[in-house]
Amino acid sequence: MKKLQLLLIINFALILNTTPIFAQTVTDTIPNIITLKQSILFALRNQPVVRQASIDEQINERDIRIGLSGWLPQLNSSASYNHYFKGSPVASTTPGIVSGIDEYSSLGLQASQVIYNNDVLLASKTANYSRLYYKQNEQSSQINVVSDVSKAFFDVLLSQKQLNIINEDIVRLQRSLKDAYNRYQAGVVDKIDYKQATIALNNELATRKQTAETINSKLAYLKQIMGVNPKYDIILSYDSTSYEKEAYIDTNQTLNINNRIEYQLLQTQKNLKNINVDYYRWGFLPSISAIGNYNLVYLNSRFSDLYSKAFPSAYAGLSLSLPIFQGTRRLQNLSKARLQVQRTDLDIVNSQNTINTEYIQAMAGYKSNYTNWQTLKQNVDLAKDVYNVVSLQYREGVKTYLDVIIAQSDLRTSELNYYNSLFQLLSSKIDLKKALGMLSVE
Repeated sequence: MKKLQLLLIINFALILNTTPIFAQTVTDTIPNIITLKQSILFALRNQPVVRQASIDEQINERDIRIGLSGWLPQLNSSASYNHYFKGSPVASTTPGIVSGIDEYSSLGLQASQVIYNNDVLLASKTANYSRLYYKQNEQSSQINVVSDVSKAFFDVLLSQKQLNIINEDIVRLQRSLKDAYNRYQAGVVDKIDYKQATIALNNELATRKQTAETINSKLAYLKQIMGVNPKYDIILSYDSTSYEKEAYIDTNQTLNINNRIEYQLLQTQKNLKNINVDYYRWGFLPSISAIGNYNLVYLNSRFSDLYSKAFPSAYAGLSLSLPIFQGTRRLQNLSKARLQVQRTDLDIVNSQNTINTEYIQAMAGYKSNYTNWQTLKQNVDLAKDVYNVVSLQYREGVKTYLDVIIAQSDLRTSELNYYNSLFQLLSSKIDLKKALGMLSVE
């Protein structure tokens, strides 16, 4: 009975070996006024795509441990009870007489240890490369999020600066309208100036409404890719001096294709596929395991006395499984695995060409936007001087109202073009850093 109790304890211990895990969800917070860096860090913590990549990495780690568990000793237990209505589990010692034993029960403990197995060997060889692949996949998702959030952040800021310029232009138009109306009332000019000023003001008011709605849609998109609750209000922090300093990048840097995460992922994929080729190449080798078994058999003619006496048995040995013929399945799998390696080689070649093109396009875009930004930066100061002079001359009756409208339009256009060129330059810098493989997720 003591042996029976020991086997039952081992059996239940193996079945009930579970540990409850309790997880506490912590709500991430974000300030109302956020900088670009804060928005990126928040997105890296909360963006669903990044979180999915992190979960995929954890799932892969569990898959690795599942595969490697085959190297560990395997223990199994078994139990059975049979009541024989006819016949007996043991033969009678007297010919022609059926044994009176009709109660049978057994308890057993089986153990095995893999010595060599192609499947578990594959799990061991691919473990590190598999971890590297999912780590690189998570990094790739993070890089894309940094790029997308940065561009969306700049896009919202650009629209907000456009709205500020429109508001300033509305103030100037209202002042011009007042001046034109007063000059009309004084009989200095006819009503054409007054009506032109009204038309220009109405057009700008309509543009302001359109720009304000555009900001709302762009802000909603930014919240989406950041993983922010749509109901949460955020205000973007803007520092013109800081962004102008950040617009510069060394254009003498050369492309190192090994820095690109897409290229690294393909290299890791190729390593995994090469290991898969080896797996099918060595598939003809036998699987060898050490095995052991301990059984307790109980026999009796009455159920109440069944477990009063046990008949133990135990053995240990080796188990060998050798594939002889599988209908050419192993050879077909080997050919398929080799073709997959060749296909990955072509993916690598295509990736090299694509990355080189992206680098050339990104560098050309940055240089073009940089020149454009430097030129338009000077135009803003010139347009302000022209508007101030023309506005003063109009009040003195030297210039016509048409000249004022042209000066206002030039100033508005210069300011819009300047900020548009600045944020295009910042966005092209993101593209260039990504093309160079230098876009940091820290």
